Amino acid sequence: MAFTLSPGALAPGSRIGILGGGQLGRMLAMAAARLGLHAHIYAPEPDSTAFEVCRERTLAAYEDEEALARFAESVDAVTYEFENVPARTAALLAGLRPVRPSAAALAVCQDRLIEKEFLADIGVATVNFMQVDHAGAMARAVAQLGRPSILKTRRFGYDGKGQVLVREGADLAVTFRSLGGGPAILEAVAPFTKEISVVAARGASGEFAAFDVCENTHENHILKFTTAPARIAVQTAAEAVLLTRAIAEALDYVGVLAVEMFVIEPAGGGEQLLVNEIAPRVHNSGHWTLDGAATSQFEQHIRAIAGWPLGATFLNGSEVEMENLIGEDIYAFEAILREPGACLHLYGKAEARAGRKMGHVTRIRR
Repeated sequence: MAFTLSPGALAPGSRIGILGGGQLGRMLAMAAARLGLHAHIYAPEPDSTAFEVCRERTLAAYEDEEALARFAESVDAVTYEFENVPARTAALLAGLRPVRPSAAALAVCQDRLIEKEFLADIGVATVNFMQVDHAGAMARAVAQLGRPSILKTRRFGYDGKGQVLVREGADLAVTFRSLGGGPAILEAVAPFTKEISVVAARGASGEFAAFDVCENTHENHILKFTTAPARIAVQTAAEAVLLTRAIAEALDYVGVLAVEMFVIEPAGGGEQLLVNEIAPRVHNSGHWTLDGAATSQFEQHIRAIAGWPLGATFLNGSEVEMENLIGEDIYAFEAILREPGACLHLYGKAEARAGRKMGHVTRIRR
């Protein structure tokens, strides 16, 4: 029987190129396979865990233009599992195949200063911030924003890396040099009561779907627990989704993104939101959707970049909790497997190092 694809949509059996071979790439490849699409993982690390579950693989540096060209020829669309893809890599691939999310959206989210300026330009509230490119600028920024404040590298920071708390009495020149002395941003400390995130998807047609707003708890700067729905007012959750949609539309975004926010409770009562960061990819705080939502964030991302209809996002239960298994937490796997209703996901990593995300477990409350 003949059928007609929607404009720009990929046919079943198409090939999805994924830059990055970590656990996010692994789960994207598994979601693609479930939908009859074939994943080709491109990564420079020979022990990439995503290599175990994909149809094709390329082991090469992100700067290897010949390998990138061959990779592009072998796929129908390209996406990525992390935001630190070199700009030249994204630009080269975008000239050969559709890259979703776009290289332009990626460029905004790769640089903390550019990201904050983008948010300010579209009227989204953030913490106060200042550009810090040298030690003299550091002193001026601290004088304006005060202490404590947080100095962050503009690029390549995650899980608490690439940032330092500027305390009372700290030597500012030493603090600036501790992050390498490169371009940085100083941010005021937000007096937040909760950290939340919205994981949502936008299709090429503008279709938008958000999962329940979730609440996040960190340990040692690494996400430990995510609970959905977040324990916030209904109107605050609605505002968080509206902010996420505004950001996605301003970026002309295609795929899944996560927007991390602080919940502030002012003295006069109520709740206010400050956007902290945008993650232009599937996100750790969305892992609960694998078991706790009608469509997982990974399937949703594949649907979006393939030009397919987005899936339903309702909860499977009244509340869902995701716990990250970090480092030696993985050795509790037998107890977790015995736990009624617990859904265990291990990432196939060989070494359980401190601070390394080894897997996660989802618990659904009916």
